[in-house]
Amino acid sequence: MTNYNATKAILVGVCTDDRELAELEKSLDELERLLDTAGGRCVAKAIQNREKPDPRTLIGLGKVCEISCMCIDYNVELVIFDEELSPSQIRNLEDEIGGVRVIDRSMLILDIFALHAVTREGKLQVELAQLKYTAPRLSGHGKEMSRLGGGIGTRGPGESKLESDRRHMKHRIVALEEELRGIEKNRQTMRVSRDRSGIPKIAIVGYTNAGKSTLLNRLTDAGILAEDKLFATLDPTTRKFELPSGDQVLLTDTVGFIRKLPHHLIKAFRSTLDEAVYADALMIVIDVSDPEYRAQLDVTERLLEELGAAGKPTLYVFNKCDLGAAALPAVGAPAEHDRTVFVSARTGQGIELLNEKLQQIIHDGKYRVVFHIPNAGAGALNTLYQSATVEDVEYGPEEILVTAVVDKKVHGMMKRFDPDWVEPGES
Repeated sequence: MTNYNATKAILVGVCTDDRELAELEKSLDELERLLDTAGGRCVAKAIQNREKPDPRTLIGLGKVCEISCMCIDYNVELVIFDEELSPSQIRNLEDEIGGVRVIDRSMLILDIFALHAVTREGKLQVELAQLKYTAPRLSGHGKEMSRLGGGIGTRGPGESKLESDRRHMKHRIVALEEELRGIEKNRQTMRVSRDRSGIPKIAIVGYTNAGKSTLLNRLTDAGILAEDKLFATLDPTTRKFELPSGDQVLLTDTVGFIRKLPHHLIKAFRSTLDEAVYADALMIVIDVSDPEYRAQLDVTERLLEELGAAGKPTLYVFNKCDLGAAALPAVGAPAEHDRTVFVSARTGQGIELLNEKLQQIIHDGKYRVVFHIPNAGAGALNTLYQSATVEDVEYGPEEILVTAVVDKKVHGMMKRFDPDWVEPGES
């Protein structure tokens, strides 16, 4: 339903020689969805074809005049550019268009993050990203931005309002970074605790609005917010999940990815995004009903690689198959992976198969071993608690029998306690 009281905006994109028009149109469509999430309404879209962006206004004065007339015709309050704008470009565009605020895609995403941040950490991360992005974009227009005057007590060099604002922002950035470092220490302590538990950690990642939160709710009754909007989830949520086999895993819902996710935003949310880096395995959730799901998967995998989270055991979860059934025969995971499952997190379709696939992932490369640890070497038991899944412990008069699920690395470390160990190459 259209909200006619929402802020009206014009979306602007630039099509250069190295960018296909179809790609730009898809990006503008996504920008419109971002605007809708932020509570605005797109009334028009403008595309400028140029060999290269204009350094002063990005789109050239002719197109700026055209957009200025459109703003008057549609009574527009906001112009949003799909490309990132420099501080001088924003100032020039606002001067030329007159009376209308100009922002870019990154600023819109930051606004949505501010709207959806719930926890203390989330709010601090958003504020830090906003300050780092907007500080160089502060600009003054006329005397209203200055404390200098012409009367007694106002003469001398003084300090402009603009300079004061920038100085205040620098102090605030330092304070935010210090507070976030403290929160990150607590997060690392929690990660160490999870590592000691020996329970496999699986991060749920994917493009924004792919259904990650709905999937976590389906599996664990987490009760977290799940809306059909971009970036509905910002703060990671971890829940314990027991598979039908009795194995337990820790599932963590993470912030969604998107095209051209601002680098300063990735940096501010690094501690949150690191949930994928420290996970033992990944579930990449893909909205199979979206015609752009292939491009969205490419974006997700590229960002995971940038974060250093690529190469982990991965389950590709094609979600919303109840909405995109016609596309199912044509889709599949990348050729190098055979772990693919089609589900509907909303209806529960395919969840049983998903559970089976998760079991395969956590058991791959691991096996059950009974270690015979002498009582004098009880410290080795701590090693197993930290690095493996300990299933049973029996204390005897001379030794401790420990049943644990281990990988090859841990088994090699503990081989002296395994009477059935055979050196590789021996018969």
